[in-house]
Parts: sequence; C-alpha cells; structure tokens
Amino acid sequence: MDLKLKNHNVLITGAASGIGLATAKLFAEEGCSLQLWDIAPEVHEVANQFRSEGVQAEAAIVDLGEFEATQQATESFPSRGIDHVVHCAAIGSGKFGFPFTQLSPWDWKRTLDINILGMVHVAHALTPKMIERRCGTFVFLASIAGQIGSQTDPPYSASKAANINFAQCMAKDLAQHNIRVNTVCPGMVKTPLNRSVWQAWHDRTAKDEQLSYEVWAERKIKSAVPLGRWQTCEDIAAMIVFLSSDRAGEVTGQTINVDGGFVMHW
Repeated sequence: MDLKLKNHNVLITGAASGIGLATAKLFAEEGCSLQLWDIAPEVHEVANQFRSEGVQAEAAIVDLGEFEATQQATESFPSRGIDHVVHCAAIGSGKFGFPFTQLSPWDWKRTLDINILGMVHVAHALTPKMIERRCGTFVFLASIAGQIGSQTDPPYSASKAANINFAQCMAKDLAQHNIRVNTVCPGMVKTPLNRSVWQAWHDRTAKDEQLSYEVWAERKIKSAVPLGRWQTCEDIAAMIVFLSSDRAGEVTGQTINVDGGFVMHW
C-alpha cells in the first residue's frame, strides 16, 4: 500500500531506541526526511546511520521537560516545516507501585514532568507552524496502562491517561486547521521501559518468589493477551505511520490499541 508519504518531513521524539527508532526506520522506508530528538546522545549515531543509507536525517539532544529547549530545537527544522509529529519519549517512575502507598508523592514528579509536560511542550512548540500551513498530524504514544488503571507503576499509568485525554483536546481544537491528532497505545512490548517494570517488581519480591524477566513476561502475556504473544516495536510503528498518512485522513481524536487484545471495551 502506497501511503504517499514520500518527501514528507517527520519529527520523532524518543528516536534513539525502541518504538521511536522503529518508527523512524519505517518512515524512512516511505521516503521521509527525519528530525530525531532524544535525551540520549546515541541519537546522533542513529542519524549518522540513516544518512549512511541515503536518508535525510538530523538529530538533536532535547530535554522535553524544558519548554525553552524544546522551542529552540525547532529552529533547525527545514524551511517547509514538519508534516508529522510522533511523540514517543517517556519514562517510568522506576518504582513498583502495588499498592500505590508503597510510593511517596516525591516518586511522581519526574514522571509527570516528562510524560505530561513533555507532551505539552511538544504540542505548544510545534502547533503554531502547523496551523500556519493548515496541515499536519500528531501521533502520541500512550499505553494501555493509561486505560486500565494499571497498578504496576501508578505515576506512569496516570501520565498516560493524561496523554490520551490531552490528545483528544488537541484533536478537537485543531480539526478546524486540518490537523489530525491520534494516540497509539502499545500492549506488551520488549523495551527497556518494560524491563524496568519487571526489575522494580523483582527487587521488591521475596527471593523464593522471584522470576526471571523471560518467565515473568511470558506468564503475564499468556494470562492477559488473547493473541498470546508479544507486540513488537515494529507492530506499533506500523500503526503510527499509517495514522500519519492520508490513508487515515478521516481518523482523528482516536485511541488505537496495538495490544494483541489486552484491552477490550464493551
């Protein structure tokens, strides 16, 4: 299927690894130019690799928790601006949150600053130029944890619920400017963030009840995911790229789960 994305300019946050990197690769296959943001210095290596393969790619180290830094990073954009924004950057609290009283209020701040205000900063920095051009798309990466009140990491779950809600607010506000906004919610994906959830659980569990990451994750998948398998970064990327294309031209304000059936709403 031709998604008609050739020569489009795409900004991806959290692009140095995981879903962000997989998304960058898929946009590159569609013939897009890439603007890659991450807090990790490795994002420059990623851009270099893309350029060695003939893809136009630029990288910047950006702390999305700082609005001024986010705004300044937009100064390097091509003159025609950005066509599509994909916001993947996020963190977990690093704590196992069941019950939530095991956490303190101080365990919440960094997660909320990055996951909620980071999204707000991206939205405010990128929207004005898109409004001027009267076109563009946003796709925000949330999580099924933001829909089911996951007890594993309450700060992360709450922040992802906020992402879903704010994306809907944006979709309503920006529809009149021909700008579409959607959210993608991954299920069980092998990423450093997923492994950190296991690590937090493992560190708080009695030795005779501890499980390896592989066994812990496999049990969770078999018990909670109807399709009975991991979702991959590439699975999530495929939905993100599709939603960014004109093939999804009538889709806005939606929350799309790519989760093997983990979350089903009746």
